[in-house]
Amino acid sequence: MEFTPIRPIVPLWETEPAQSQEGAAGAAGSLFASVFQSAIDNVRQTNRAQVDLEYQLSTGQIDNPAELNLAISKATAAAELLMQMRNKALDAYNELMRISI
Repeated sequence: MEFTPIRPIVPLWETEPAQSQEGAAGAAGSLFASVFQSAIDNVRQTNRAQVDLEYQLSTGQIDNPAELNLAISKATAAAELLMQMRNKALDAYNELMRISI
């Protein structure tokens, strides 16, 4: 009877299948970090746009005040998305810590 060995799980973003374990862990870590970094950058960018539009409205430089409402909504949505991503990551971490081997 002949057994076929089980191949290890390979991440979808990996370009080379024969990459070392350290390289695979680094790629996963950098992908995870890049997703959170892009979410943080999005929050900063939308907040900056909101503050700029608030300044323009207060100094009378803006013609359409509805643009400020839109910017506030975008900034709020971006911040809520970041908080939900953080909460889900912490929940996943806590679930992993509860697993007994």
